[in-house]
Amino acid sequence: MGQAAFEVGYVDEDCVGRREPLSACWTLRFERLSPVRTVKSYKGQRSVTRDYWAATTARQLSCESHLERHHAMLMDFDPQVTGLVGQPFRLFWPGRRGRRGHVPDFFARLDDGGGLVVDVRPDEHIEPDDAEAFAATARACELAGWAFRRVGAIDPVLLANTRWLAGYRHPRNHREPAASELAAVFAEPGGLLSGAERVGDRLAVLPVLYHLLWRRVLEVDLESCLLGPRSVVRRAVTAR
Repeated sequence: MGQAAFEVGYVDEDCVGRREPLSACWTLRFERLSPVRTVKSYKGQRSVTRDYWAATTARQLSCESHLERHHAMLMDFDPQVTGLVGQPFRLFWPGRRGRRGHVPDFFARLDDGGGLVVDVRPDEHIEPDDAEAFAATARACELAGWAFRRVGAIDPVLLANTRWLAGYRHPRNHREPAASELAAVFAEPGGLLSGAERVGDRLAVLPVLYHLLWRRVLEVDLESCLLGPRSVVRRAVTAR
């Protein structure tokens, strides 16, 4: 399909619904616009709707499942993501049974200025209509110059560690002089707990340490094993 086959429905800066050709939407800052639809909960639904507060934007994201919320969290943690919105637009294209529409789960703005469109669906839950929608979305993104990613299950160790750090993502957990002292202590790699105790009382210092790990001022291996007192922490080269 060529670009003329696609249209995009979205809500503009004045909260007015619009529907335009894809070619007219390439430069829109979807991450700054309102979602094109509201995520609603209803009796008997299979998934659970939950909001996620994104530290990257200081805004709530509406998510239709725990898995969506977890992927929102991972994008919030990604230093390449500078903007993020859920339910960004509705894509229209000529499908097998007439005109079809699909709302991707997320649109992210990246630090190089590019766009990333994300759909969340595990492999085992993809039906033929879903596959058609994802293929059409991938094609539209290719034409628009955006990246497209369809994501599913998350590594359990990475998920557990990132969820723990996300509990300290709010800026209120950044406190001085503990933050600067932790950065100095971990200029040389060392154990998480022993480094925190060099700065002060662990109950006061650990929330600051976890916040610095979230912001990537400090870094630690989040994929090999669960975070613990002996996890090796080091100061990162770059930070958010």
